Amino acid sequence: MGTVSFRFSALAGRIGRTLAFVALACAALPAATPAHAERLKDLVQIQGVRDNPLIGYGLVVGLDGTGDQTTQTPFTTQTLANMLANLGISINNQAAGSSNQQSSLSNIQLKNVAAVMVTAVLPPFARPGEQIDITVSSLGNAKSLRGGTLLLTPLKGADGQVYALGQGNLAVGGAGASANGSKVQVNTLAAGRIAGGAIVERAVPTSVSQAGTMQLDLNEMDYDTTQRVVAAVNNAFGGGTATALDGRTIQLRAPSDPEQQVAFMAQLQNLDVKPAQQPRR
Repeated sequence: MGTVSFRFSALAGRIGRTLAFVALACAALPAATPAHAERLKDLVQIQGVRDNPLIGYGLVVGLDGTGDQTTQTPFTTQTLANMLANLGISINNQAAGSSNQQSSLSNIQLKNVAAVMVTAVLPPFARPGEQIDITVSSLGNAKSLRGGTLLLTPLKGADGQVYALGQGNLAVGGAGASANGSKVQVNTLAAGRIAGGAIVERAVPTSVSQAGTMQLDLNEMDYDTTQRVVAAVNNAFGGGTATALDGRTIQLRAPSDPEQQVAFMAQLQNLDVKPAQQPRR
């Protein structure tokens, strides 16, 4: 009986030591496991291919009494007067810039009009005729833009050129109600979006390849990841195709023919690269 107990205790001890070893190995496994492979397009950006911000100033009309208080925002009435003048309608038939015109403008009370700033992002390779989303935000003291319509608004880039024209009905994500002196509001009512509310009028020249070369920029600077990307590209397309310029920039030899360049980029962005493992934070 004593021999059986001794053997059972020895077996239990070995099982316990084995389980402890397995537990330690499992605890160390996440730190030792290499990073999983990612597509190259998720790790880098092509230099020269980027979005371009656009901005414009316009008017929103058709509000239900929630527009600007024009006594505090005189630029709203001035903008409206200028717009009407361009349409051949003059206010009180006064000459532009006269003191009588200024006094007549100050007497105008427009509860259903609001001055707004319009912003948008022009994606790379956008062509005239394409539609892009725009965001409309109140510039004055309008209470709400719900139900409003943005009038034709030119959207300019940083160079002052018009790249798109915006217009349409706003979709406001906020909601509010008031009664008996109480008021409740969810999100903001002074900003809204128009899906496909702007039409591109001018394309931004995008140069991907110059003199048969292009550059890739890593999303995060890392010498190890840069070296891995260079190795993956050279293994796929031949030695000397990729060269690391620094810890973030990689220069590529690319085809000069546009059709071959598209095929080259399609294969390039789908390469699998194992990025360097980032330390835990």
